Amino acid sequence: MNSLKEKFNQEISPALVEKFNYKSVMEVPRVEKIIINMGVGDAVQNSKVLDNAVEELSLITGQKPVVTYAKKSISGFRLREGMPIGTKATLRGKRMYDFLQKLVDVALPRVRDFRGISNKAFDGRGNYTLGIKEQLIFPEINYDDVGKIRGMDISIVTTAETDEEARELLTQLGMPFKK
Repeated sequence: MNSLKEKFNQEISPALVEKFNYKSVMEVPRVEKIIINMGVGDAVQNSKVLDNAVEELSLITGQKPVVTYAKKSISGFRLREGMPIGTKATLRGKRMYDFLQKLVDVALPRVRDFRGISNKAFDGRGNYTLGIKEQLIFPEINYDDVGKIRGMDISIVTTAETDEEARELLTQLGMPFKK
């Protein structure tokens, strides 16, 4: 069992029950899923780029990502409906906790000039989205094999009702918010 999940069950859950006065343990907000999305705009001209993005995302997440396609045609970007433009992976269960632990303990501290993540990226319903500028902060990515530096969006979906509850949950899980 993952140490982060153990910590959630034994320490974080009781602390949240105490702080927010929940009547039942089932009311405690928990992380439901993590969605990692990597947009690959260059895939319009060169389809090899998309294969590299899929490979990198599968190394980072430990599962095969899905290719995403354009919903609309945008002539300014030379984009037609149905063209592949990115990849995404949805993590749940053990892989989700493993990824969250890796993100907090290894990847975020490797970001240049890191002073904590923003408090303002909550959506009002207890979900948090964070953008990463380069995939190199993950230990699985070999610097020499990277053709182009790509960013990604990481959305953490929680069962929390409010942003305050979600912020407390993520802080307890070790997310380094700005002071």
